[in-house]
Amino acid sequence: MNTIRQICKEHYEWRSQIFKLAKADIIKTYSGAALGWAWAIVKPTVTILVFWFAFSVGLRAGKDVEGYPFILWLISGLIPWFYMSDMITQGANAIRRYKHLVTKMKFPVSTIPTFVSFSKLAVHLCLMVIVIAIFVFFGRYPDIYMVQLPFYMLCMFLFFTVWGLFSSMLSAMSKDFLNLVKSLTTALFWLSGIMWDVHRIPYEWLQTLLYFNPITFVASGYRNVFIYKIWFFDEPQHLLYFAIMLALMMFLAIWSYKKLIKEIPDVL
Repeated sequence: MNTIRQICKEHYEWRSQIFKLAKADIIKTYSGAALGWAWAIVKPTVTILVFWFAFSVGLRAGKDVEGYPFILWLISGLIPWFYMSDMITQGANAIRRYKHLVTKMKFPVSTIPTFVSFSKLAVHLCLMVIVIAIFVFFGRYPDIYMVQLPFYMLCMFLFFTVWGLFSSMLSAMSKDFLNLVKSLTTALFWLSGIMWDVHRIPYEWLQTLLYFNPITFVASGYRNVFIYKIWFFDEPQHLLYFAIMLALMMFLAIWSYKKLIKEIPDVL
């Protein structure tokens, strides 16, 4: 409990610096490029178009889903993945990337993954505006189910911010852990229901296992908002699985912070 209070206190006392550093992180990420911030939009757009072409034109597997064109089904689950994949890798690398805040000044380590997460969330919000505009272009206007979108964003933000604290602490101690995380990212993409429909899996036990994966929960949640029109409280078991994983990740993050916080400045 003392560790939790310390982390909460650091976030409250440094709240203004967190948002300033989140803005600085965005600038740092895209500085030096001719297109600047536009790369935050260009890169996901290119990825989406490549997958759409591969599945719809090349493999001819991109059929309509629930009456929605495949491209809409694709982007509704792929857009949150861009935030999640950034946090999986860059969240794990947060403390190493900003080690000068740890070694050269007295800055609360627990807030570093938080401002990195906020910077990625800001980009995600911009992408969501574009996604909604694309749906409108196809004649699919926002409806009442859209009100639960902030809920899924919050779930995504909480889990991957906590993940960032846990993984960045371990990565600061051992770069091997960071390399392991990076090597598993592609596997997580293909195993988490980003490019295929989790609802169509015929085995209930396998669906249950998949929904313990927070990536699957978030991607399916976004598609429930945009495509399937399902309320989050209509699937309470999925919410329970996510809550269990969030609680587990919070425990691991607090444990790693308590064990390693004193050693990290010397290691870095």
